[in-house]
Amino acid sequence: MKAPAFRYLAPDTLAEALRLLAWEQNARVLAGGQSLVAMLNMRFAFPDCLIDINRVAELAYLRESDGGIEIGAMTRQRDVEFSPLVARRLPLWREAILQVGHRQTRNRGTVGGSLCQLDPSAELPTVALAMDAELTAASVRGERRLRMADFFAGYMTPALEADEILTSIRVQPWPAGHGHAFLEFARRCGDFAIVSVAALVALDASGRLARVSLTLGGVAAAPLRMPAVEAALTGSHGVEDDLDQAARLCGEVVATGDSQVPAWYRQRLASVLARRALALALARACAHEEGPP
Repeated sequence: MKAPAFRYLAPDTLAEALRLLAWEQNARVLAGGQSLVAMLNMRFAFPDCLIDINRVAELAYLRESDGGIEIGAMTRQRDVEFSPLVARRLPLWREAILQVGHRQTRNRGTVGGSLCQLDPSAELPTVALAMDAELTAASVRGERRLRMADFFAGYMTPALEADEILTSIRVQPWPAGHGHAFLEFARRCGDFAIVSVAALVALDASGRLARVSLTLGGVAAAPLRMPAVEAALTGSHGVEDDLDQAARLCGEVVATGDSQVPAWYRQRLASVLARRALALALARACAHEEGPP
């Protein structure tokens, strides 16, 4: 199929892009295009104007600042994949990015584009929620900051105003020595996950779990943090009974079902993958504690 007719604009600066977005009616912003172009061709989206921000170089960066990691919205997913900074400070992101589509799609796909698409099965919204990312949106009226937890306005709908562009993502790395794991189940490599799990754990001096983050992707209309699981595990040693309890809680989530995947199957996957992810994250944290042989 072919896309519906639209006006095409390609600004060179963020300021110009924001002016166009404020002026044009029924406009959509084109970043990597890996989702939007397909939606246009399948007639799922009908913009009157397409504002292509691929020339806006000021939105493409990946840097460390004041102890946090800042990622420009137009940073390509492949740049996250091959970044030594991400591998060292955000290992969960590094593990998750390898599950995003294929190398060809990661070459064009952007971090900000994936977050704004907000597909419930997408990997980047899940890890952004797991790490309490802070987002910056800009318009001609100025900038505002949003927590990733507040970015979900509805199914595949970000909490952005019509004249706003997501410009950056800030992630606070966990302390050195923490454990991480990102697991997902999909029918084929590169497919959207049926269920995914992002797990982070940190141990105290006695070997107890001092901090836990667990997020499920694909089970509902948006990724789900699991505060009940986090609270139950915090202070524990993460033994078999603790992980079994966490798995049971994940298996009780209210999951969505469709003609391909029933709700009970997503619940079962959430339970199994959560236990595996927590066990792997805990093993990695323990390995850090023990140090090299």
